[in-house]
Amino acid sequence: MTDTASTSPNSPQEPAGRRPLKSRQWPFFQWLAAKLANSGVTPNAISVSSVVAAVLAGICLAATSHVETELLRRSLWFAGAVFIQLRLIANLLDGMVAVEGGKASAVGELYNEVPDRLSDPAILIGAGLAFGGNPIAGMAAALIAVFVAYVRAIGASVGVGQVFLGPFAKQQRMALMTLTCVACALLPTSWQPIHTETQMGIMAAALILLCVGGLVTAVRRLIVIANKMRERAAQGDSAQ
Repeated sequence: MTDTASTSPNSPQEPAGRRPLKSRQWPFFQWLAAKLANSGVTPNAISVSSVVAAVLAGICLAATSHVETELLRRSLWFAGAVFIQLRLIANLLDGMVAVEGGKASAVGELYNEVPDRLSDPAILIGAGLAFGGNPIAGMAAALIAVFVAYVRAIGASVGVGQVFLGPFAKQQRMALMTLTCVACALLPTSWQPIHTETQMGIMAAALILLCVGGLVTAVRRLIVIANKMRERAAQGDSAQ
């Protein structure tokens, strides 16, 4: 499951600061969220399950470096892609059950944010350890992902709102990781070259792209936040 982060403001029906996601309008997810809301499952439990899925994804990716058979390696790539998407689905459903299902808790915002800060590193570090990956690139991608989220939070902390601008917000990061896993699972071996000296392959290239895209995302968000702060200051001066 992939989606597109937006910089547009939330609709009047959306709580302030909620990430805009078109997939919330998909009938299947609305049906599933309603089922979960009517069950004993809590939004916080769904949030925790997203971390479990992310850790399993990271384990699958890292394990691709330690298997001997091509079939098992391709199976691990595919399993990694599935767990990444399950992580995103859990991220989607926890908010829908909390908000649309009326089951929000006093600590819901913590469960909404903290699991993401754990899930991204779990997946990206696992990708760095994967076959054709690079540990340094994986660590760098994980740190940059956390920094991108931190910049988003800065917007809220200074009073100009959260900025979900891309090009590599969470959904895009996970979409790239998913596509890379699927490519490694399906493409012929001859289409997955490994650099002889560095042992870097498709996954390392994807992680480097994530690093560059993440830095661009952080800079774009900082520029937007700075502009909003200047606009607010100018409006304050004109009102005096």
